[in-house]
Amino acid sequence: MLRVRQVKLPIEANDYKTKISKILKVNVNDINNIKIVKKSIDARDKNNLLFVYEFDVEVKDENKVLSKNKSNDIFITPNEEYKYVFEGVINTNERPVIVGAGPAGLFCAYTLVTHGIKPIIIERGEKVEDRIKTVEEFWKSNKLNKNSNVQFGEGGAGTFSDGKLNTSIKDREHRIKHVLETFVSCGASTDILYDAKPHIGTDILRDVVKNLREKIISLGGEFRYNTTLTNINIKNNKVDSIVLNNIETIPCNILVLAIGHSARDTFEMLSKKVEMTSKPFAVGVRVIHNQKMINKSQYGVEESKYLTPASYKLTYTTTKGRGVYSFCMCPGGYVVNASSEENRLVVNGMSNYKRETSTANSAIIVTVNPRDFGNNPLDGLEFQRILEEKAYVLGKGNIPTQKYIDYKNNQISTDIGNVEPITKGNITLSNLNDLFPDYINEALKEALPEFGKKIKGYDRDDTLLLGVESRTSSPVKIIRNDSLESNIKGIYPCGEGAGYAGGITSAATDGIKVAEQIGLLLNNK
Repeated sequence: MLRVRQVKLPIEANDYKTKISKILKVNVNDINNIKIVKKSIDARDKNNLLFVYEFDVEVKDENKVLSKNKSNDIFITPNEEYKYVFEGVINTNERPVIVGAGPAGLFCAYTLVTHGIKPIIIERGEKVEDRIKTVEEFWKSNKLNKNSNVQFGEGGAGTFSDGKLNTSIKDREHRIKHVLETFVSCGASTDILYDAKPHIGTDILRDVVKNLREKIISLGGEFRYNTTLTNINIKNNKVDSIVLNNIETIPCNILVLAIGHSARDTFEMLSKKVEMTSKPFAVGVRVIHNQKMINKSQYGVEESKYLTPASYKLTYTTTKGRGVYSFCMCPGGYVVNASSEENRLVVNGMSNYKRETSTANSAIIVTVNPRDFGNNPLDGLEFQRILEEKAYVLGKGNIPTQKYIDYKNNQISTDIGNVEPITKGNITLSNLNDLFPDYINEALKEALPEFGKKIKGYDRDDTLLLGVESRTSSPVKIIRNDSLESNIKGIYPCGEGAGYAGGITSAATDGIKVAEQIGLLLNNK
């Protein structure tokens, strides 16, 4: 096969074959097969919107075709097959325990179980079907289940998000391709295999999670829901057993901590067991704009049947050196009440696969670091909690919301304006100045006009701000060595909660890497 890059076509065109035949200087009939490898949009010229493709092309007499095409954009398709570090089925009675059924835990389990290692996965929340009902009831009634909510439960926090799969991590071993192919085999759209900004959508992701679970069970994995890790027993600097729900003790020699970034009670228990440190993260607000305005800025048109709702990525450094940036941008989405603790409130963004609502939302967040909240490992957690308690009070249990003009003028909004607050969970008009320390308010107020220079209308008076976005990443990192073990033998910190990932894809690949290390350990026994 030949890899052909930089194939540009108008967004309404779909005759790939003719275009490729001209590029390769071959007859159309000499092309046997075409596969899309990558697809992105070139919107620099708003009067000439283009899709940019990479294709794998099967042609007659490949070497001859290659010899007459000396372009750097035409070459033999590289081998992108993912090969595991450990090969073959391992027959073992060892049953690793994986704590958490988010992407890190699920892909760790799937990797183990496809190699003959049958893990036990414990999850403090419900299975995804039951979790959906619990979360929807919370959005209607504000009745919170502290163990099964937007943050906790099968699928992890990403289940109630946009299901974005783009990541900046390096992937020389092609684990990401393996993750995407696994998602497709579990029901995700095939376009995630080639789209430059792939996303599954929360509506599709729920079925994908269920199907991945069924695969794991069919191969011998075991799931235990409504089950919380409450203690770890250590002997001779090695994990010996674990305590579940404060009542049940089970033997455990291999423990994977894929706990997510919101398991604060678990972090408090772990701080007495394993080495951990605080780490920088970011906090801020969700902003809502009309999606047509974002489309107009990014594409030059408010809507097109050939284009998906537009996204954006914004960054700015303030005069005082604070980083401010967009995060988890959700075209055609919702802002959701994502709380997981009583009397505390946090928001997140969520989109379905079709991104069909009339508004776009994104987190706009400000970097914070141990200088702001303290150097002790759990100080970042306390910083988050303080903000979330203030948000809960400001919103009277609902999502505190404010127009940008009123945020600038430090006054409570008395009306919504022209942007519809499409949310899951009720809102209360509030003054978000009372939520943040001065340095965060100053950073946001300096950055938003700068973003308005990049996207016309971004800093309109009726832009809506909703708080608080505080769970952008884990505020702690659990230290691990080159074998991915903590200072306690047999304990493997994993994924976003442990500080080694930032999103669905990177968490999933970290779960695979931990599984590989466990496989190597068991192979060497």
